[in-house]
Amino acid sequence: MTVELTPDICVVGAGSGGLSVAAAAAMFGVSVVLVEKGKMGGDCLNYGCVPSKALIAASRAAAAIREAAHFGIDAGEPRVDFARVRAHVEATIAEIEPNDSEARFTGLGVKVIRAAARFQGPDVVVAGEHRIRARRFVVATGSSAALPPVPGLAEVPHLTNETVFGLAELPRRLLVVGGGPIGVELAQAFRRLGAEVVVLEAFKAMAKDDPELSEIVLDQLRRDGVDLREGVRIAAARRTADGVALDLAGEAGEETVEGSHLLVAAGRRPNVEGLDLAAAGIAFDKRGITVDRGMRTSNRRVYAIGDVAGGYQFTHVAGYHAGLVIRSILFRLPVRENRDIIPWATYTDPELAWVGLGEAEARARHGEIRVLRWPFAENDRATAEGDRRGFVKLVATKRGRLVGAGVVGREAGELISLYALAISRRMKVGALAGLVLPYPTRAETARRAAITHFTPSLTNPWTRRIIALLRRFG
Repeated sequence: MTVELTPDICVVGAGSGGLSVAAAAAMFGVSVVLVEKGKMGGDCLNYGCVPSKALIAASRAAAAIREAAHFGIDAGEPRVDFARVRAHVEATIAEIEPNDSEARFTGLGVKVIRAAARFQGPDVVVAGEHRIRARRFVVATGSSAALPPVPGLAEVPHLTNETVFGLAELPRRLLVVGGGPIGVELAQAFRRLGAEVVVLEAFKAMAKDDPELSEIVLDQLRRDGVDLREGVRIAAARRTADGVALDLAGEAGEETVEGSHLLVAAGRRPNVEGLDLAAAGIAFDKRGITVDRGMRTSNRRVYAIGDVAGGYQFTHVAGYHAGLVIRSILFRLPVRENRDIIPWATYTDPELAWVGLGEAEARARHGEIRVLRWPFAENDRATAEGDRRGFVKLVATKRGRLVGAGVVGREAGELISLYALAISRRMKVGALAGLVLPYPTRAETARRAAITHFTPSLTNPWTRRIIALLRRFG
């Protein structure tokens, strides 16, 4: 028997973006149906942000033991019990899970349907025994790991972010295909936990990040013992008695690398399969669902948010999109996505974070720019902690408005929030230069970098003449 539902909003996908839309709408007293065929919480809770950061935290604890001698504390080589590391990861997911649970959302008044959804028309979705005719739809189905077109790869045992956190034992030798954020984060984590790790990248590792900043991260990976290979092409993949083998071709010639495990972290694909978007008149391509600046699809009743919308693939972006569509759907307010204010972070050690325009983008849009830097080597807190790696980099217009900022160093993901606020409020570097911050903190680098914007005025002859003139008045 088919159950007919007529909510105000139907959300397809219970990841970060979908849950945010459903919760906000329900709190305003709007009727909401939430459809999810997999796990509540989506990729972030179960296979992405949460388990990866829990694993990284464990690996940093191991690294801290190795580095303790720097502070006069002899601890030796850490003994890693990988079963307990995995238990820590699982416990972290379990502790956060209630926030995203079906019980919580049912309690908020959301009708939760655990089934696959597909469009049956421009204003109808079918899920299990339910037929949902809503005023507005929000597609928030996320993305999944993509397999590169390597002969034999699909047939050999391989891990993705959806399966790597379920490993029962530490890999002896882990081959990582892909040198993007996921690849480098997990490569460093597994290396610090004791695995041999080889990273294979077809182009440049961390290619989407500022090269000045990323080189410091990649240098640390090499120091940790990660075998990082860039500019290599994987010609074939095959199973071996001990695991897998990858045949490589590159400038250095042909070579075969073998490993006990293979992790594929070479990009993502939007989750649009089975949705029957064509039945609803929703345009899409290999990047995802086509949306306008207000996250609306070619079907004006339907919005798409998060990874499936083909833009930045970050959990916080899905949350940002959710806020936009709530304002549009509930309050009929005009909204426009602004990617210039979106920060991101890679949680390696050291961390790398960026917000706003890079140098090339800033020059293309604003012409003459100023690039300001301040190293952690000249920061007292970094010196006291024995970790002076990295620096702060600011990109400003000629008139001093901050349009981009990056940090590479300890807690860069936390420090970037100051610059994200400054850029979103269109502040000038003078505002950062005038900050009063507690001493000693790493955040002081913001003020020190901003002050360098005014350094040229110190030797300006007109500035000195004005000072000399004012001195005459006592």
